[in-house]
Amino acid sequence: MHIRIKWFLVSIIVLSIGTLSACSNSNTTEVKSGYKPSVKLSSSYHNSNSTSKAADKGTLNLAEFNNSPFTGVADPIFQSMQEDIDMFAPGNGGSTSILTTGNANNLFNVDHNNQIINGGLANLKLDKKDKSATITARSNAKWSNGMPLTAKDIEYAYEVLANKDSNTPEFNQDMEDIKGLKAYHEGKASSISGITFPNGQNGKKVVLHFEHFAPSLKYSGNTIMWDTAEPYEYEKNVPISKLPKSSQVRSHPIFVGPYKLSKIVNGESTSWVPNPYYYGKKPQIQHINIQVVANNDFTSALRSKKYDFPISINSSENQEYPQVKNLNDYTEVGDMGTMYHYLAFSVGHADSKTQKNIMDKNSKMGNVNLRQAMMYALDQGALAKKFGYGLSWYPNTLISPYYGKYYNSKTPRYTYDMSKAKKLLDEAGYKYHGKWRTQPNGKPLTVNFAGEQGTPVQDARYNYYIQQWRKLGINAQLIGGKPMEMNKMYSTLENPNQKQIDIWYGSFTVMPEPTPTQLYGENSGFNMGHFASQRNNELLNNMNNNQSWNNDYRVKQFKDWQTYFASQAAYVPNEMSMNWVPLNKRIKGYDLSPDNNQFWSNLSLTSEDRQ
Repeated sequence: MHIRIKWFLVSIIVLSIGTLSACSNSNTTEVKSGYKPSVKLSSSYHNSNSTSKAADKGTLNLAEFNNSPFTGVADPIFQSMQEDIDMFAPGNGGSTSILTTGNANNLFNVDHNNQIINGGLANLKLDKKDKSATITARSNAKWSNGMPLTAKDIEYAYEVLANKDSNTPEFNQDMEDIKGLKAYHEGKASSISGITFPNGQNGKKVVLHFEHFAPSLKYSGNTIMWDTAEPYEYEKNVPISKLPKSSQVRSHPIFVGPYKLSKIVNGESTSWVPNPYYYGKKPQIQHINIQVVANNDFTSALRSKKYDFPISINSSENQEYPQVKNLNDYTEVGDMGTMYHYLAFSVGHADSKTQKNIMDKNSKMGNVNLRQAMMYALDQGALAKKFGYGLSWYPNTLISPYYGKYYNSKTPRYTYDMSKAKKLLDEAGYKYHGKWRTQPNGKPLTVNFAGEQGTPVQDARYNYYIQQWRKLGINAQLIGGKPMEMNKMYSTLENPNQKQIDIWYGSFTVMPEPTPTQLYGENSGFNMGHFASQRNNELLNNMNNNQSWNNDYRVKQFKDWQTYFASQAAYVPNEMSMNWVPLNKRIKGYDLSPDNNQFWSNLSLTSEDRQ
């Protein structure tokens, strides 16, 4: 019965999307709709009931809604999937940022602007004149197994990140601003000369020395300075190349957050108990269980009161909002968030030796006219309005309005214009040969599209894309005729020279500091489409060069980058969404504000049973 209902839903949604183009032609106002969310939510829930000590001895049950098992990577350095970030969140960080931005900052406290302040596991002192940053860990800082956290643990994170054999997507070219890190990354040095230990490796103080001194260093999640520690003594006997699959990272990880791992069922669940060595406020709830739950069970799982709240929500679950908001036992909390969905093109490859992305303008998707045409063929605004349920909107840039002054509201969107799309292809030499257009060189053009398995709305979105591109004369197809399993899709994209996927539908959760080098830089592992250009490098570098201390200059670089990057149509945002959470009303202390540095410890329960 469940499968039949699902199929019925897909049929209805596909039929509805199929009418979008016709509506757009007759009603220009619909083309311009779907650009802002209409739902307003509070970022916190005020529960006036008293905390129940008996309830706190019980279990906080959280859901991770996803159709694929989580891969089990506990170390933030190697995490590339949001699901892993979520499943290990109680151990990796005490703050809200791990939920709202995916940033497992376990070293520093932040204020409401995500600027680093004192009072966390470590304090930060910046010296602009000396171009240095001093990180001092607490005297009582320890790992969840009781081992002291040392200066070496802070430094070792950089060794792992920049090691040429680690293959972590978290490394980016901005980190090479730390003196000696580039030489270490290239294998020309065995250590990082720009990181020193004033009190020795077993002390609590580390000093980073920079080639330049960037204003982004003030903020958590910046692209230069890493803000988690790495347990050197616990991992030192494991070669860095083998760390991602080691027991230290997979089955027996240790943490510095408020909780420690008590049990892991591979791909299915994680269980947590308070970390007795945590430096901060002691957790009130004695047990946390996080369970992977199928997307299709979203509303039924909440209606049956199996879970207190989802640890995070993908915008594909927005379709459930009309039903969930009417559940008497739950209230909705949310904020702007930094996650977005995008369409991206494979336009090159990654050099495995230099670890740089290299764009090939002669590749199948290398022609900018082709990419732009495929975007103009879609009515993303109408999609957002119809299936965003007031929570989602069609953004104009890859920088969210969450970032205030850095967001460029004037960057133009790719609004639906099939005539313009066809003209772009005609001008670029994509001529018809029978039913389909061919490449300018006369070779057949087949565009292979990938999107991960998800909800009926996601399936409908994919079918709409294929439908519109075929109307454009492009022989577009879903790889294998259906959405891909999530882990398979991303493992394919991470192949530095993959040829299977031409365009894909993906998502990013972005750090609190908006510099996009980590995602779209020349040597970024997350730049899986391999877009690279001199102008892109220039604008990204300008965001944190010496002139960028002039705020007007820095803002201009961000805005210029957004307009430039949009014009290249290598990565195009198609949906941003409110970061919303349905919260059982027995929860007390839930607050998504950036400066809630004790998120997990502030949670408590007012009733033994879910209300």
